[in-house]
Amino acid sequence: MTQISGSSDVPDMGRRQFMNFLTFGTITGVALGSLYPVVKYFIPPSSGGASDGVIAKNALGNDVVVTEFLETHKAGDRVLAQGLKGDPTYIVVTEDNTISDYGINAICTHLGCVVPWVAAENKFKCPCHGSQFDGTGKKVRGPAPLSLPLVHANVTEEDKVAFVPWTETDFRTNENPWWA
Repeated sequence: MTQISGSSDVPDMGRRQFMNFLTFGTITGVALGSLYPVVKYFIPPSSGGASDGVIAKNALGNDVVVTEFLETHKAGDRVLAQGLKGDPTYIVVTEDNTISDYGINAICTHLGCVVPWVAAENKFKCPCHGSQFDGTGKKVRGPAPLSLPLVHANVTEEDKVAFVPWTETDFRTNENPWWA
């Protein structure tokens, strides 16, 4: 009997390990590549840095520049801008003609309508079901169960309005914010 040694039909262990590694790597790469969009779907995108917040946008989608804004708005005005999560948020002009340190989310806590500012009555009035809120967004009359949410309105170094989430005590009710 003749014994075959060093047959060329059977790959050596180095080549076999390389092929196994290549196959495993390919399958793993395809699996991770297909899972990436699924994972990104369940992780909400961030809407800006925590320190600077989200830059307010006007009705045309442009950044709200404080000096330009104050040239066209007077003390006591409440003007809608795009705020956190894209929600309509009021920028408040103070009596000394500066931007207030808070903004007011314009979404009614009853059914989610956008609540307009009625300057003649100095309050927010929901056109859908009659809820009313004072100049700071505090609930005055129902059926809305809660006051309008607050955000911090900061002026950045670039002279723009930035909205930052409000997590401290609600100055209108001296309670923890219900929206945080």
